[in-house]
Order: sequence, then C-alpha cells, then structure tokens
Amino acid sequence: MDAVLVFGAVLVFLRLANVFPWTLPTLDMHAYWTSRDAMNYGLYSPFMIGAYLYSPAFAHSIAVLTALNWPTFAGLWTAILVVSLAWLAGRWSLLLLLFSVAVPLELMLGQVDILIAAAIVVGFRYPAAWALPLLTKVAPGVGLLWFVFRREWGKLLLALSATADIALVSAMIDPGLWRGWLDLLTRSFGEPQPVLWSYLAVPLWLRLPIAVGILWWGARTNRYWALPFAVTLAMPILWANIACILLACIPLTKVFGMTPARAWLFGVNGERVPDGAVARRGERWPAI
Repeated sequence: MDAVLVFGAVLVFLRLANVFPWTLPTLDMHAYWTSRDAMNYGLYSPFMIGAYLYSPAFAHSIAVLTALNWPTFAGLWTAILVVSLAWLAGRWSLLLLLFSVAVPLELMLGQVDILIAAAIVVGFRYPAAWALPLLTKVAPGVGLLWFVFRREWGKLLLALSATADIALVSAMIDPGLWRGWLDLLTRSFGEPQPVLWSYLAVPLWLRLPIAVGILWWGARTNRYWALPFAVTLAMPILWANIACILLACIPLTKVFGMTPARAWLFGVNGERVPDGAVARRGERWPAI
C-alpha cells in the first residue's frame, strides 16, 4: 500500500509539474477538463477517441475541478483515481500496477472505470452512487437488474431517482446540451463502430444475454462479485482499460482478503450486513 501511494504521489507530481508526456491533450481526462469550455456533441462521433461523450450532468458535477488549470486538474484527478484504486484493491494494488495492462493504462488516460468500480461497491449500501455510471458510460446501468432480480425495489428507486434528480438539475442549467447528448446516444445505435486500438472483438449481441444471465445467477445466489463482472461484460466496446471495472470484484469476495473497501462495506469481520440492506433468511454477507 505504501508503494502504491508513493507511486501515486510521483504521478500526481509529474502532472502538477506539467511534465511530458503526462499531461498530453490526447488523454481522456483532458476531454473532461475541456468540458468547461464547450460540449459540441453534434460534432462528435459516438466512438471518437478523445472527445467528451458523457452527459452534461457529469461535466456540471466536476465543474469545480475543471475550473482549475489543466495541470492542476490532471494532478487532482489522478490522485482521486489512485486513492480509489488503493481503497478497492488494498495490497493487491501494487501487483495490478506491475503486472496488468488495464490499471496502468487507466491511470495514464485518466478514465472513469476505476470510479465506476468504486460506485458499484458503494452502491450496495448507497444505491444513489449508481448515478455516476449511468450519467457517464450509461451501459453499466444494466447492473440495476441486480435489484430487479432480488426484488429490492426500494434500492432500485433510490438509484433511479438520484440519477433523475441530478439529470433534472443539469438539464435546467442547459437544456440544449441535453438534447445534443441524447442525439449522440441515438446515433450510437445507428452508426457503425469504427473501433481502433486495443479491444476484445466479441460482439455485444453475444455478450449482453450472458451478462444478464450472470446477473440473475449472482443476484439469486448472493454472489455479489457477479455484478461488476456482468457490467464489464455488457460494455459496448471492451477496451483494455474497461477491465478496471473488475476491481469491484476484489472487495466483494473473501478470496482476496480484507481491503479498505471490504472493511467499509462488510465490517472488519467480513460478515456484517451493510447499512440499509435487508438480510434474507439464512443469508450471509458476503457470499463467494
């Protein structure tokens, strides 16, 4: 954990100091930063690399950060990602940095997949956290079927209402942007997908039914790690860094031992039912 935090501190410093190539304008997080100036959804392809493709609500939510200059934003954003990684994976973080492709790539690009993984874990206790994946990449919303399959209608309502409330406030700020973003989503279903770079070329029509089946099986058998696994499988394009969503599996199983996220969610003994959850008869948290 110390090594990971030192690594994170060095990376944050390099970005704060605007050291090449750590603040290149081609990085994904640069698109988040430029959302402060303009969100020209009409000019973007739904699959354009380096363009801001998320909802206006996400841009409005991070406006305090994007008001900073670019190197400062890059440094703070990187710090958020590193802390989230350490929170989710604990002592496994260093191995993931050294021997995986997804985690170093994610930190280099400044993508939101680690934050989506954290939102999935937080969402078991506070379903409103699902607003983050729904208002960024949208497709992770398939994970809400978890609450449907478990008949946890209150949690489903909380997740949807929190998302709707945030979207409503954002739409009141600039309704024109929302029309542009919804048009972008519509075009994403009709336009061909010219995908370049590193991705797993398995079509969504094949993966999506499998993802829903895994969700149903996991929800009915209390296998909580199945949720992030299914969400990853259901992403429209399986970029290499998308695998970072699987970081949520680490605190949701006993196999990896105690991590900060697992201790927060389940308690130090690993068996406490999270706040706000309703335990079923004979249910033990967490199941493998």
